[in-house]
Amino acid sequence: MVKMTDSSLPFSEAGRAWFTDNFKQPTEVQALGWPLIASGNNGLLLAPTGSGKTLAAFLWSLDHLQSTPDLLAKRGFKVVYVSPLKALVYDVERNLRAPLVGLQRTRERLGLESRSIQVDIRTGDTPQKERARMLRSPGDILITTPESLYLMLSSRVREHFSTTQLVIVDEVHVMAGTKR
Repeated sequence: MVKMTDSSLPFSEAGRAWFTDNFKQPTEVQALGWPLIASGNNGLLLAPTGSGKTLAAFLWSLDHLQSTPDLLAKRGFKVVYVSPLKALVYDVERNLRAPLVGLQRTRERLGLESRSIQVDIRTGDTPQKERARMLRSPGDILITTPESLYLMLSSRVREHFSTTQLVIVDEVHVMAGTKR
């Protein structure tokens, strides 16, 4: 286990407070991954199931979005999460809600500006009405499958990817060696 002090967590005051209120300490993948993600470099987080990879991948970006109002003011996807398994896409969307709501409430409790972060899900099952809404008013975070991402990048929605700062590809081993 890699030790990190509260002050060494690469988050805003609210991000550190939310994390330390909810977790004893970071897992190894989180402690090693967060500085890499915060630096803006590419990285591969490799760890067993249940080790906190999803939180490692998302928490810094959620905190960064909340702490950078100018970034949230821009129209378009800032974080893109790609998963080859449709069921996992919905699971991550549900698991994303706790840190989203928790960070927002922590910022409010600390008297800091808090803005709502919108999450869009796009799969083959997404109704046409929702697809049209995404074209008019995209969320800040997009959760999608490789196939739906391809369709979006080859349509008018592609303009909403110009604001993307972080791309998370989950279950990369499932896609390696395929046309995905």
